[in-house]
Amino acid sequence: MAQKIESSLKNMVIVLCAITFIAGISLAFVQQITLAPISASHQQKQINAISIVVPEFNNNPLETGIKTAVQNDSLTVYTATKDNEVVGYAILSSTNSGFGGTVQVMVGFTPDGAIYNTSVVAHQETPGLGDKMTTEKFRSQFVGFDCATKKAIVKKDGGDVDALTAATISSRAFCATIRKAYSAFQQITNQKSCADAESGATKQE
Repeated sequence: MAQKIESSLKNMVIVLCAITFIAGISLAFVQQITLAPISASHQQKQINAISIVVPEFNNNPLETGIKTAVQNDSLTVYTATKDNEVVGYAILSSTNSGFGGTVQVMVGFTPDGAIYNTSVVAHQETPGLGDKMTTEKFRSQFVGFDCATKKAIVKKDGGDVDALTAATISSRAFCATIRKAYSAFQQITNQKSCADAESGATKQE
């Protein structure tokens, strides 16, 4: 018959330390085996968003990602190419000015600077109101949108964008990501800044 361990402070501390050590090792093991699938899932999500916002490509845009500073933030720019010719730029832009917090949008530009398409990557907006920014009806107004000649600001504030009904704050946040993305596009392609785009960013951020 196994001898019963004496109940003492020393033995309790030893047992507690052993349990903590085993739990820590187990958690580290689980984290290690789930790290790769989580990373792969994140990369696939990024590729899916890029595929929506730029023309057809045959390179791996994730391998081209570079950081550029815009308004005290760091945006990632991905270059999409087909047969070694640039077909577009996908820029992951975000703002904390959403009604529910952070809004993250992948914005795609053609080489001439027009928006090809957009894709909402993450948001915390109100269901049925602000979350309608994810719908094609709202995003379609940005297809072909040229920030050099139009203002990515809601019409209520003097811009060219139709805001979501009862969700002006969310609409402003979406527009903010567009302006930031355009600023990043200008930096990457060395294009001259547009006064309207810069002034709009200053007013809304």
